[in-house]
Amino acid sequence: MTIHHNISHWAERVDLAAAFRWTARLNMHEAVSNHFSLAVNDDGSQFLMNPNQMHFARIRASDMLLIDANDPKTMEGPNAPDPTAWGLHGGLHRLVPHARCAMHVHSIHATVLASLADSTLPPIDQNCCTFYDRVVIDDGYGGLAFEDEGARCAALFTDPKKKVMVMGNHGVLVIGDTIAETFNRMYYFERAAETYIRALQTGQPLRVLPHDIAEKTAQQIEAYPEQDLRHLSELKALLDREGSDYAS
Repeated sequence: MTIHHNISHWAERVDLAAAFRWTARLNMHEAVSNHFSLAVNDDGSQFLMNPNQMHFARIRASDMLLIDANDPKTMEGPNAPDPTAWGLHGGLHRLVPHARCAMHVHSIHATVLASLADSTLPPIDQNCCTFYDRVVIDDGYGGLAFEDEGARCAALFTDPKKKVMVMGNHGVLVIGDTIAETFNRMYYFERAAETYIRALQTGQPLRVLPHDIAEKTAQQIEAYPEQDLRHLSELKALLDREGSDYAS
């Protein structure tokens, strides 16, 4: 296994690669589409991102592109990112400084939620409470996320408390401070969406928690220590035990 520790932002690259591998393991990927990014400078204008149309299941730390959101030549040359990744993630990192990490997927249950006329996620269980009053719902889908659409989506992240965007008719966009935090949030949002969709499928009335309990639970989960760090650390340990090349 070749190790490239001389490449910049190596630890971050390893964590991103692990997140890609596990997202594929969970069947939350979309063939060779979708993207994760991580800002690596103070204003977020430089960020790591996956290469154009490489399957999540084989992305390595050394494969990450280092993108400059302010470089007009970014889309030229052999290492140009996917145009929709440039539109969505470039716009996000230019316009939303608190979006240090961004993960966009078309995972099944989040996308089903995004396809409903009412994409609200009610607090029907503990995971759903995590996202109580913390989700942006975009109901203005305008086609593929090229630059104009990316900028439009980024402009919707006006409330720092809301770090998940249900992209109507499209998928989900999750932001956070770190890779571990953002991946953990994406994972649990998909779980919460699945619980809700399966509950709807029963046709039975939902047991919706009251505002005070839902908000209390959301705050308790936000204050829970290091769960996101432990989650990603365990996933990396599992990949390491299997002999995965994600960290090469």
